[in-house]
Amino acid sequence: MPAYDTHQVLNQTPAFNTNLYTTDKALRSAVASFGADWATTQLDTYGQFATDVLMHESVRANINKPQLQTHDRYGNRINQVDFDPAYHQLMTQAIEAGLPSLPWRENRAGAHTARAALVYLHNQAECGTTCPTTMTFAAIPALHHQPDIAERWVPKVTAPHYDGRNIPWYDKPGLTIGMAMTEKQGGSDVRANISSAKPVTGNGGGKLYHLTGHKWFCSAPMSDGFLVLAQAEKGLSCFLMPRWTEDGQLNRFYIQRLKDKLGNWSNASSEIEFRDAEAWLLGEEGRGVNTIIEMVAMTRYDCMIGSSSLMRQAVSQAIHHCNHREAFGSKLNQHALMQNVLADMAVESEAAMWQTMRLSQAFDNASDEAEQLYARIATPVGKFWICKRAPALVYECMECIGGNGYVEESGMPRLFRESPLNSIWEGCGNIQSLDILRVLAKSPNAVDALFNEINQARGVDSALDGFMDALIDDIKKANYSEGSARQLASRLARTIQASLMVRYAQPDAATYFIASRIFTEHGIYGQHDDTSRAKLVIDFASV
Repeated sequence: MPAYDTHQVLNQTPAFNTNLYTTDKALRSAVASFGADWATTQLDTYGQFATDVLMHESVRANINKPQLQTHDRYGNRINQVDFDPAYHQLMTQAIEAGLPSLPWRENRAGAHTARAALVYLHNQAECGTTCPTTMTFAAIPALHHQPDIAERWVPKVTAPHYDGRNIPWYDKPGLTIGMAMTEKQGGSDVRANISSAKPVTGNGGGKLYHLTGHKWFCSAPMSDGFLVLAQAEKGLSCFLMPRWTEDGQLNRFYIQRLKDKLGNWSNASSEIEFRDAEAWLLGEEGRGVNTIIEMVAMTRYDCMIGSSSLMRQAVSQAIHHCNHREAFGSKLNQHALMQNVLADMAVESEAAMWQTMRLSQAFDNASDEAEQLYARIATPVGKFWICKRAPALVYECMECIGGNGYVEESGMPRLFRESPLNSIWEGCGNIQSLDILRVLAKSPNAVDALFNEINQARGVDSALDGFMDALIDDIKKANYSEGSARQLASRLARTIQASLMVRYAQPDAATYFIASRIFTEHGIYGQHDDTSRAKLVIDFASV
């Protein structure tokens, strides 16, 4: 068609078509710093694939939401959730890339770091499929509590194969795992669960039980198996409930409805009932929380990856827009106030990434007691802070893009809808804050590991040294209470991030971070006025 004078496309941002890995200088530095250089080729390939393929498939998977089919045309109960074909393609790509399995299959240094980087790239393109792959990844430690069950299930759970068919687990080459812990009367207080478990073939680990009850949230209800908490004779216990029984019948759990969620539309979340559903006990009766606690830690860690990757994608889109869009006589990125906003968000995103990837390194060093102690306290600190910081940052990025950012086809509304989820899932901010207090009170060695970590940044900036001194002194004197737990969590998170930025980030970014978050409590983005340094920070973060 001819280009009419009334409809020329002017001053619009070109399409976002960039390799999410090769253009992310900070992520590449983290991969190298934490021993995962061997995965560079795969990450490079997946970074381009995320832009070229995953982002497009994600649009379809989110437009065409999962649909529940409770019965077939003949009236038989089938508990079937139907997904758009794009969802199955996304799951196939994620599982074949190793998102749920790489550290369990690759017995080499940096495996958790490489896997975290893959998730970081995938989640920038598609968040819904990250939920089932995360639970599948995190279920492995719980399954190993019951060696006979692990022998049968773990090889298939860690296999790089996706099979979306609704058939028995033993007929599939690869399996996915969901979980059902939350009940309507308890929420995060799982010890208030009232679902019951009755032994069928005797008590004890690996034995078959019948579960009866109602779960308020069951994520990824088309999974092949589910980790479930229920009350047995000796107390709250952990079970593996298969979708299909050993004799080839659909298990007696029933999907009541799918949740109509704010975001995360490609992923199905459901409400289910058990009526003598078959399940195997994992570990000991009455030790359910202990059995599942490692899974909880791993899923909280993945919440950190998810939120930090959302930040990166939002900042990338904002910088990309401002690098091309003109307003008031010049490019947006040439205006001092916009530079302050973009730089402030860029250091927030980079600090979240370093905090997350440092935790990946701790999980890689599984035989190092000090590293595991550090992970014990760094996980709730990171889950609290990063996940809570994401929504405000994503919104600010949307504002940088303006009206175009408020339109669905920009992708920003989907990022914004996703941004609150990770703070709510696996324990909201108060739960994480209370967990931090629990560690401080009961695990002095974990506190020492934390001090050793942050003290590695001493001597670079006097303001940071003073901030660390005050924090350490308050912790040693137990100068905190439940009412101040969130404030303490904030101080811990900012100190960890500042220490990491000083040791690993570009000096300009580290200086900007300290000046805007250590000298003063950080408020809305763009209040720190350092335009000369801001330009350097933006250039480093640009795609």
